[in-house]
Amino acid sequence: MKVLVTGATGFVGKVLVRQLLDSGNEVVVLTRNIAKAAISLGSQCKYIQWSNNNELPPQEAFDGVDGVINLMGEGIADKKWDEERKKRIYHSRIDGTARLVEAINALKIKPKVFVSTSAIGVYGDRGNEEITETSSMGTDFLANVCKDWETEAKKIKNIGVRVVIIRVGVVLGRGGGALKKMLPIFKLGAGGPIGTGKQYMSWIHIEDLGSMFIEALKNVLIEGEYNGTAPYPATNAEFSKALGKVLKRPAFAPAPAFALKAIFGEMSTVILSGQKVLPRKFTEKKFHYRYPTLEMALKETAF
Repeated sequence: MKVLVTGATGFVGKVLVRQLLDSGNEVVVLTRNIAKAAISLGSQCKYIQWSNNNELPPQEAFDGVDGVINLMGEGIADKKWDEERKKRIYHSRIDGTARLVEAINALKIKPKVFVSTSAIGVYGDRGNEEITETSSMGTDFLANVCKDWETEAKKIKNIGVRVVIIRVGVVLGRGGGALKKMLPIFKLGAGGPIGTGKQYMSWIHIEDLGSMFIEALKNVLIEGEYNGTAPYPATNAEFSKALGKVLKRPAFAPAPAFALKAIFGEMSTVILSGQKVLPRKFTEKKFHYRYPTLEMALKETAF
């Protein structure tokens, strides 16, 4: 397949591009900075510049493309939220996706499939409730971002374009994501549960997530919303204990909720809230996980 990817230089994007190339696909990358992207991703990709989310991407980017994977968006937990940061989180997803969809709708020959990213934050804070793809959505800031993001992706007008939305959980992988922030603390023996520790973390190994996107591209039976998580979510306390065990470090030092709220402000909701999300649809499609359990995932990533 010839696959167009946005957000290819991000944490997930780099792994996905490598997987696509390794399995014999041709990859076209839409990027703001071609030189930087080429250094990050290598010479096997074709690069097309698209620097403004308020303008349509160049039509040449879609020449001969069979499928599109949309990963664009500002990092959620990179910095403390203020109003300007929240606007960037929102508009980097909604505006860019809207222009991408608009460009696809204008094509005479359209790609067969459009796979767009969302996040399990769409469900809001749900405690111990088991969440599947048919569960109701939340009403907080992140839930509203995800809802609007998904709405834009679904505006593909041509009935021949299959649309898949993958609601991504907490991604575990080397050199980025949640573990990048957690590992230094845990390696010092100062890690432990956050807040009550009872909130669920619905996680996914980055290699499995990349495989989910590729499966969504190629399997014509996959359509609509899919939860991109592993089959066994863990509470934050369970996660902390498992990470401490893998690192052979104590993991008992709690991080109190009031301190996190003081440091991170509204962004602390990402850490203190939780969802017990089950990947029902991928399970029904018999998706093969390389890292189905938390211990397997952490043994591969936590070093």
